[in-house]
Amino acid sequence: MADAQPTDHRYLQVARALRKEIVDGVYPVGSQLPTEHQLCERFSVSRYTIREALRRLRDDNLVASRPRAGTLVVPRPSSDSYMQDVVSINDLLAFARGAQFAIDSTKMVVIDAELASRTGLVGGEEWLAVYGFRQMEGAESPVCRTEYYINRAFAAVGRLLQRHTGPIFPLIEDLFGLSIVEVRQEIAAVLIAPALADELSVVAGTPGLEVHRTYTTSDGEVAQVTINTHPAARFRHSMTMRRVRG
Repeated sequence: MADAQPTDHRYLQVARALRKEIVDGVYPVGSQLPTEHQLCERFSVSRYTIREALRRLRDDNLVASRPRAGTLVVPRPSSDSYMQDVVSINDLLAFARGAQFAIDSTKMVVIDAELASRTGLVGGEEWLAVYGFRQMEGAESPVCRTEYYINRAFAAVGRLLQRHTGPIFPLIEDLFGLSIVEVRQEIAAVLIAPALADELSVVAGTPGLEVHRTYTTSDGEVAQVTINTHPAARFRHSMTMRRVRG
């Protein structure tokens, strides 16, 4: 049992190394990964560790294991295939594409106590912060204030954002060969602060809704946290529930 934690870390390291090689084209779509035995020798790890690493790659829809064919690199599916318990992740894509995101600033920030409280991130860590507003075409006022906090490991997406109009998390998936497998959403009532009220064209103290989303990869790592602050009159959340008969 004492060796369990290092083994866990090791299979993640192997998965990341192979994932990078797939994304970089070392193993193109349609090619075959080395055998488990060859990977064991290359990384000096057990077959269990290799199998766990390959399972991660399957979770990311990068490879498929087939009898007598080994492990093949496969095309990644569209984002439509990812589902939450209540709303599809594709709905997040539709919202982000329907509301143009105008970036105010992009910079690295250290998570202080106030940001840690707002985002749920660990204080003292460095994250890429992207600030701006979302606005529907033809609307006079923004739909919401948007804050993105992107894991430093994926901060390279910052170079692409000025030419990118859609949501950010698909960029992370494509650039790093990852899959966002879970999006946790929380909605809280707030009062719009004076500084933000002017930018949203509302009176200070106007009721608002803060939508907090945490995006987690198949490795269990938080890739991105997004906070959208909406005046209450510009936000509607719809959810359908059905009774399950036991």
